[in-house]
Amino acid sequence: MQLVRQKGKSPLKRHRPVSVVLAALLAATVTSACASETAGGGAGAPGGPAKPAAGQQGEAAAPQAGPARALDTYAEALKRKQAARAVAAKKWGLAKTPLAAPEPPKVKPRITTRKGFEVRDDKGLPPVFTTVPTKEKIVFLTMDDGAEKDPALLRMMTELDIPYSAFLSDYVINDDYGYFKQMQKRGVVISNHTLNHRYLPGLSYAEQKREICGQQEKILKHYGKRPTLFRPPYGNYNRDTLVVAKTCGITAVPLWSAEAFADHMEWREWDRDLHPGDIVLTHFRGKGAWKGTMPDMIRTVMKTITDKGYAVAKLEDYV
Repeated sequence: MQLVRQKGKSPLKRHRPVSVVLAALLAATVTSACASETAGGGAGAPGGPAKPAAGQQGEAAAPQAGPARALDTYAEALKRKQAARAVAAKKWGLAKTPLAAPEPPKVKPRITTRKGFEVRDDKGLPPVFTTVPTKEKIVFLTMDDGAEKDPALLRMMTELDIPYSAFLSDYVINDDYGYFKQMQKRGVVISNHTLNHRYLPGLSYAEQKREICGQQEKILKHYGKRPTLFRPPYGNYNRDTLVVAKTCGITAVPLWSAEAFADHMEWREWDRDLHPGDIVLTHFRGKGAWKGTMPDMIRTVMKTITDKGYAVAKLEDYV
């Protein structure tokens, strides 16, 4: 199985500035209130509240409440969050402050297997995909394996408030399950990358079941929940892989469109660019495996993502 190239760019949609969105929402609130008064609920209208007597304090002077107050609170929260992110970006040496992702959809998009990634008789099997259907300028950051356990990464990602997903293999995390428990407590979802990171198409059905379902049980034991997402090692799979994955609770198989290293990016799409909903792969590695540290990798990938006008969203909010 090889990744195929997209024939063209997905349409891009720029984020609206937070101030513009809030202004529109406030305008809608005011319009709604005016319409309510016009319909007979305003002061002085039949059945409406009486006007305050001279010298008395009217309702207009009461503390702000309802939708307008909620919008003000939301705006302040966004401002504080982005201000904290700007401070963290400077502390960790990022070229720019990461952009804020939009609110996740109330209904998750329908995901299907990408063309060229099908297996025979795959109806009802978990979809295999590299991009999540969305028009928002967001991408998803995912990290594989688990060999490098850098405490700085935990602090950095927490302070920057950047979401990411972890696809773990037991053979490299079993010397320190606690590191990934700390990660889970910070909101990271732990997903399946097999027990021993073997080339699955070369294994029998029973061997694949041990690799995939065995890792489901390991993750349940150490992290309290069986994953629903699974990534096959090297991105290689066959029909047995998907059948086995389904039998032990997997509902989707996210692959990737781009890969981040400590000092560069690698692209799997023909245009060497990001697209709305792309999944970005990287690994838990350090100086022993590549030219830099985990924080170096985050600086590299976030420069690319932010320079291109994208924000990082949480994969599990969409899949």
